[in-house]
Amino acid sequence: MASLSFRIPFILMVSLALASTMTSQEPSAQQVVHELYDHVTFEAGTTPDWNAVKALFIEEAVIVLRTSKTDSTVFSLEGWVDDFVQFIERANVKETGFVEKIVRKKTMVFGDIAHILVLYEARIPGSERPPQQGVDSCQLIRKNNRWLIASIVNEIPTPERPVPEVLK
Repeated sequence: MASLSFRIPFILMVSLALASTMTSQEPSAQQVVHELYDHVTFEAGTTPDWNAVKALFIEEAVIVLRTSKTDSTVFSLEGWVDDFVQFIERANVKETGFVEKIVRKKTMVFGDIAHILVLYEARIPGSERPPQQGVDSCQLIRKNNRWLIASIVNEIPTPERPVPEVLK
């Protein structure tokens, strides 16, 4: 009987240790941002899994994209997804696929907030246009032990507005 009473606390300690390991296995803020770029990159004949993309954000997320040389557009999460779907249809990108990859990033984490500045390149495979660079400023929060994107603000580098030194 003594061996059984010894096993129960031992099993409880092992279970607690495994549970704490499992929660520490939650993706980091950097991993969440990498997942976003992985999800919006897709092969020819497919499109992104928008439910997987949306799961990386808080419901109230705001995305601000440079939409012309002088203007930016503010989107809700749903509005941004709708705009991306329209881009895929307008540019016939479903037939070619789309690639958006992280070139460099700078991360700052403080408690339950994170800021990740990303230099990325976007391209349409088979297109004669060179890859388009952009800079995304991603803000994340840790909610219920999980990192989620709260906002993304985007800017496009130009000769007058070059890539920030921190991303060179």
